[in-house]
Amino acid sequence: MTLADDLTISELKPGFGARIHDLDLSTASDGEIDKVVAAFHRHGAVVVPGQDMTPDDLMRFIGRFGDPEDHTQTRFTLPGYPKIFILSNRVVDGKPIGAHNDGVGWHTDYSYKPEPVMLTMLYAVEVPDEGSDTLLADGCAAWNALSSEKQAELLPLSLHHSYKHFMATRQFGQQQNLSPELEAANPDVEHPLIRTHPADGRKALWPSTGTVTEVIGKPGPEGLALIDELVEFMTGDDFVYRHKWAKGDLLMWDNRCTLHTGTLYDDTKYFRTMHRLWVKGDKPY
Repeated sequence: MTLADDLTISELKPGFGARIHDLDLSTASDGEIDKVVAAFHRHGAVVVPGQDMTPDDLMRFIGRFGDPEDHTQTRFTLPGYPKIFILSNRVVDGKPIGAHNDGVGWHTDYSYKPEPVMLTMLYAVEVPDEGSDTLLADGCAAWNALSSEKQAELLPLSLHHSYKHFMATRQFGQQQNLSPELEAANPDVEHPLIRTHPADGRKALWPSTGTVTEVIGKPGPEGLALIDELVEFMTGDDFVYRHKWAKGDLLMWDNRCTLHTGTLYDDTKYFRTMHRLWVKGDKPY
């Protein structure tokens, strides 16, 4: 455990992530929160356990990172707080209050947008006694572990991302026919396979599943097989942090240098409710 910029920090796994100890975000000063922001840009992911935060607290906190991002799906946003999205399996008066099993499968958020979200934050309102872990894969460590020859092969490649393809093929919440408005708001985009982090220039392996339809420069099955190979490599045990949730945990990860996935749990036995917030990002390069 180390003291960095007056924050007490321990690594989530060797070389990746930061767990911040003894900090109450609901009463923290703007200056203290800005130190959390700085830690986030350095470490790829941040956990602040033991929080008790209102929606207003969450909005104040997320605002120190940048402009909160809207959600593609608005059905399950928190009433009065359109930037807070509910993930839950609870049903009230016969209607679900949140999206269930959202985010299962290795991916990076909003990769189908010209400017994908920089930060994803989950705040644990209620968690199962077992299951529902969130896994984060470190793209920088994965890139650094590649041979120089493999790096040279991958560096020029770009990926074609499609929201329409993603929604038509996803395991949960599949939609074969998008509304014309939703399709028009989410046209296909191209992004680099290797992404440069604007904070310090470090490079990250940046594949994804679900949204990728083609590798530019290596089209057809060969390109898609390469993506499968890279995702399998990056999500190996050496590069993955597994977060086991406790109520009040606040977990943030940097979508510019990670992949993540949710995991399933016994939704006939347990309830899970999370508040998800996003921060706007910039164009990958």
